[in-house]
Amino acid sequence: MFTKIFRLAVDFAVTLLVWTYYFAAFFFFFSPAYGTAALFAADREAAFQNLNCMYYRCFFAYLKLLMPRVGISIAPEVLSIRSSIIISNHLSFLDPILLISLFRRHKTIVKSAYFTFPCFGWILKNAGYISPSLGQGSDDAPDLMEQVKAMRAYLAAGGNLFIFPEGTRSRSGSVGPFEKGAFTIAKLCRAPIQVLRIENTNRVYPPDRFLFNTGDPVEISIRLAGSIEPVPENDTIAISDMMRQARALLEGAGMHRH
Repeated sequence: MFTKIFRLAVDFAVTLLVWTYYFAAFFFFFSPAYGTAALFAADREAAFQNLNCMYYRCFFAYLKLLMPRVGISIAPEVLSIRSSIIISNHLSFLDPILLISLFRRHKTIVKSAYFTFPCFGWILKNAGYISPSLGQGSDDAPDLMEQVKAMRAYLAAGGNLFIFPEGTRSRSGSVGPFEKGAFTIAKLCRAPIQVLRIENTNRVYPPDRFLFNTGDPVEISIRLAGSIEPVPENDTIAISDMMRQARALLEGAGMHRH
């Protein structure tokens, strides 16, 4: 009983320190940088993406300092990805911010509600992140298809777009049903799809738990499960075929792991 109470107390203390840093680092260190970028950056979108990357790199460095039994292993081929649609399994809140920390030029699809948050929504918009509700009557954002057209140039310039096709975190660890948005964008943009497999973020920060889990040694890993080549302009390959390929790569990677 004492061991359980002690572990819970440590989990609570670490969680408190992590989220204190999360907000304090933003307000005291990064908010002036965002303000400066908004006023003076020649490419505001790229500047905000770069700042987001640095902010979350600092976050994970601090997390590892507080939780020395947690390791993070990123395959070199993951770090070299450019000009691609990136899809991945989704286990934890840590997944999207970990991917942001890996790529200086990145975009992602974010829940529409987040764009309404004070300050946070302003950062999302300036970073060029995409809302799935664009084009459905929103008064403060352009049509989604217009952004898809602009995405071709963004990808060609070396940027990445990452999307979790499950749409939500998996509670069981298995790969859930896919939404077709990422695959539609890849086909319209004729961009390659890089399929990543994330492991063990849910063991550090479970999806249905507020507290970080500090008790066990864990190695978070991200590796490349495989790639799906760009679809030629006149190719009639079905979106469903691309989804099946991606699922086979992700599930195959998981079976190989275990």
